[in-house]
Amino acid sequence: MKTILITGANGQVGWELQRTLASFGRIIAIDREQLDLCQPDAIRQFVRECQPDIIINPAAYTAVDKAESEPDLAMAVNGVAPGIFAEEAKKLGALLVHYSTDYVFDGSKPTPYSETDAPNPQSVYGKTKLAGDEAINASGCKHLILRTSWVYGVHGANFVQTVLRLARERSELRIVADQFGAPTWAHLLANSTALILQRWQHQNFDSSLSGVYHLTAGGRTNWHQYAEEIVRLARQYDEALNQKPLTIQPIATHEYPLPAKRPANSVLSTDKIKQAFNLRLPEWQDDLAECVRLLYTPSAVPVT
Repeated sequence: MKTILITGANGQVGWELQRTLASFGRIIAIDREQLDLCQPDAIRQFVRECQPDIIINPAAYTAVDKAESEPDLAMAVNGVAPGIFAEEAKKLGALLVHYSTDYVFDGSKPTPYSETDAPNPQSVYGKTKLAGDEAINASGCKHLILRTSWVYGVHGANFVQTVLRLARERSELRIVADQFGAPTWAHLLANSTALILQRWQHQNFDSSLSGVYHLTAGGRTNWHQYAEEIVRLARQYDEALNQKPLTIQPIATHEYPLPAKRPANSVLSTDKIKQAFNLRLPEWQDDLAECVRLLYTPSAVPVT
């Protein structure tokens, strides 16, 4: 039985991974209370003690705007810690699965970004995540770096939960309409990770498959259209919201200034991962509909 170490156990992706990978082996799921990712020696000691066959690292410093004033903390978690995990994975012969971000790109490309496009992060968050990607690649360990975008889920704080809360509280929402990407359900990331591990295992984890892959839902939208779809779906289950007048106003990025610069285009091409692991990735609207249904019917079981 394989031992699988999962970080960020209480985060959106970590929470889903524990459920999706439960049958794969012995799960050791940890959060910051069990392991401080700012402490390299503690990371090394923990990994050496539990001797995992697979390390899965969704943990990250994700406060994008706060990172602008806390660059050292963001770098410790996003840049240094993944490199430590990679070094220890190399020593153990373990596989490292790490989740990265669309923020490694500057967003100026008019078409979807491929894995061969040169990164050019514009924020501290993006720069620190890229540093983590580079440290993993330099380690020589067997690895998957899965870049994703606009993650949401039934667990934890995210855009879907925020829009639903504000829609109940306000009569007007002002949402940016000139940033584009693909909303990606945390359950899709976990389920795809499980399928990838299953299919890669059949090839004895051939190291030639190591590398960077883009993993998002299909399609393209902007934050304003995304918010409209969230509310439209929620009105099917929420009678009070369905009866409430609500305006969702599109605005430009400059009308809602934030400390960290966001990419105008966050759309990632997923051709490489679909071909390498025979994945079928749903359109973002389909996954969003299922997630909203689960938010209103929490006893339901997510589809896989």
